[in-house]
Amino acid sequence: MVLAMGAFALEDMFFKAATKEASIALSMIFFGLGGMLVFVLMTLRAKEVLIHPGLKSRALLVRTIFELGGRLFYALAIALTPLSSASAILQATPLVVALGAVIFFNEKVGWRRWAAIAVGFAGVLLILRPGLDGFEATSIFAVLGTIGFAGRDLATRASPPSMSARQLGIYGFANIAIAGLIVLYFNNEGGMPTGLNLVYIIGASLTGVLAYYALTLAMRIGEISVVASFRYTRLVFAMLLGIIVFQERPDTLTLVGSAIIVGSGLYTAIRNRQGKA
Repeated sequence: MVLAMGAFALEDMFFKAATKEASIALSMIFFGLGGMLVFVLMTLRAKEVLIHPGLKSRALLVRTIFELGGRLFYALAIALTPLSSASAILQATPLVVALGAVIFFNEKVGWRRWAAIAVGFAGVLLILRPGLDGFEATSIFAVLGTIGFAGRDLATRASPPSMSARQLGIYGFANIAIAGLIVLYFNNEGGMPTGLNLVYIIGASLTGVLAYYALTLAMRIGEISVVASFRYTRLVFAMLLGIIVFQERPDTLTLVGSAIIVGSGLYTAIRNRQGKA
């Protein structure tokens, strides 16, 4: 899980670097096709089918829709907002998953975990700071991306277990390319990725493949209540990269909000592990 989170942070870094000059839409399309190609080759090498029968299942259709939304909005957030703040908001995903589990799977949640979820969302508001001078409307993309990824994680519970990480990777990166086409339809500004920007996109694709594969293995092999808490290492990696590579300087509210989100998420994970509501 730690390897996956570090690789995801690198993926975000490469993608953000590429979109500083190149078109966001075209970068997403190239990024998605690149990762998809790698997973196709891995799938063929493992002698697995490219189109799994479970692809037609209702659960995977729902998963695809949510992942498409998550990929679309989070890519926009990475390109248009500071890497550190977008990654911090994304850390609320496990809290949204916990909320969704109550609504859609009738899981029992006591007042302590409800309080932790509420505190976590308060941390998100500190980062967004609506109504204040530091508010950035584009940060809403990170919130929408978080909802999309949470829906994907919830739908994954019902997805066919016979699907390998390689096959899921193909469909996951195909969603990125489709999301790029959607952005291209509404906004075709920006140049074609070439030279160094193309190198950045290749880097995003390769680190994205590593991250996606490692994440799938972690969730399938490890004890979920244990490995899920290590998702928060992504924020550490992202903030370090944002500071070192993009000269970002997260302000006090962003740091406090990040700490609140991580703290409430870790508390929720511990309660889950102990089997308490």
